[in-house]
Amino acid sequence: MLSIIKHKLHYIVTVFAVTMFFSCENNLGALQKLSLKEKFPVGEATNFTLTYTDSTKVVAILKSPLNYDYGNQEFPYSEFPNGVHIDFFDDQSNKTTVDAKYGILYNQTDLVEMRDSVVIKTHEGKILKTDLLYWDQKTEWIYTDDPFTFTDPVEGTIMNGIGMDFNKDFTVVNAHKTTGVISIKEE
Repeated sequence: MLSIIKHKLHYIVTVFAVTMFFSCENNLGALQKLSLKEKFPVGEATNFTLTYTDSTKVVAILKSPLNYDYGNQEFPYSEFPNGVHIDFFDDQSNKTTVDAKYGILYNQTDLVEMRDSVVIKTHEGKILKTDLLYWDQKTEWIYTDDPFTFTDPVEGTIMNGIGMDFNKDFTVVNAHKTTGVISIKEE
């Protein structure tokens, strides 16, 4: 008789423990989901236009149909998920344009990342096309490690390659792994 009571008690404890285990597992999953940090922007703007000035002179105008401001994150950034268009103006008010289907500005590092169909057009007619481009605002240096096409109609240059870096005026250009047509002037 004692063994039957022990057996029933053991059975009840086992059922209770298994039930608790599975119910805790479900709660554990819910707790894990709660502990994940969700990203929510601190601000959202549609038909976004931002004008950068230096004293009274316009340096750049950034336009985007949508901007998310994640300034509330540990590593703050601004995102332009539906494309971005930027007009840059030099000291003589010449305009260079940059277009991309996606852009992101990392606030702490002043690094701009542009992706998907990135096109830069200078006032001289130079055109750079690539799928990924970084612009370091502090050093005013632009670079990509992706395939690119660079066209300079004035020099008669059409260059394809993988990897390129240059200054904001395209006066210093370092192209890597290149092929194409390059005109060389004899002196």
